[in-house]
Amino acid sequence: MRAVLKIDAHQHFWQFDPQRDSWITDEMSILQRDYLPAELGEIYPEHAIDGCVAIQASQSLAENDFLLDLAGKNDFIKGVVGWVDLQHERVEDQLAQYAESKKMKGFRHVLQGEPNRALMLEPAFMRGISYLEKYGFSYDILIFPDQLSFASELAAAFPKQRFVLDHIAKPDIKGKSVEGWKNDIKLLAENDNVYCKVSGLVTEADWKTWHRDDFVPYLDVVFEAFGIDRLMYGSDWPVCNLAGDYKGVVNIVENYLDKLSENEKALFWGQNAIKFYQL
Repeated sequence: MRAVLKIDAHQHFWQFDPQRDSWITDEMSILQRDYLPAELGEIYPEHAIDGCVAIQASQSLAENDFLLDLAGKNDFIKGVVGWVDLQHERVEDQLAQYAESKKMKGFRHVLQGEPNRALMLEPAFMRGISYLEKYGFSYDILIFPDQLSFASELAAAFPKQRFVLDHIAKPDIKGKSVEGWKNDIKLLAENDNVYCKVSGLVTEADWKTWHRDDFVPYLDVVFEAFGIDRLMYGSDWPVCNLAGDYKGVVNIVENYLDKLSENEKALFWGQNAIKFYQL
């Protein structure tokens, strides 16, 4: 084992269910099968990855049970980000129960799919967020660029709460749109309680024709805005398979990190994720 651990801070597992997983359309047919730890466990040694954080892919308490069970059986799954209904009147009771699990590290909601783009600012949702710090939980912000300003307001309202932005807020990399997203990213990053995952890049680019240079303008923005102390690597496996493979995702990041020091690389590849998720 190396002294510096490498952590994949964002990946998923599922046993494919066409009804539950209706977000996986026929265009995404490569994802219409089971993706479980044995397969990922074969990929990680090729890239010297020591562990991962498993992120919820469906919004149910059963999903939490599924991921925690996998984490209990596979030591390389270092943490789980699950789901609870943050607007439920008894959400604190649920959080107290999950706090008894060493591998439950945080929660997220699929805000990107909500018709109410500012759902995260509704009083009931914010009430749920207000309990997370008490029980030591983080919160993953899954949004599209049009919701970045709401995320900034949310983070400012809870300055002691640990937040992390998933997939750099999914900018339109295919359309090479940078400016509006860039300005809102900078505003969000002014909240020093917000981290950012360098993940989900390839699926926002042209799935067939992307080149690693396509990602440089976006990486430049998040590295400047958040700094090396608040960035972490995530593969978004197996979703990344829509636009390539695990090796391609790693290569994009490794190429960009060439200019950084070994200490900076260590922060990005593992230390920041270990600190944020308390692994």
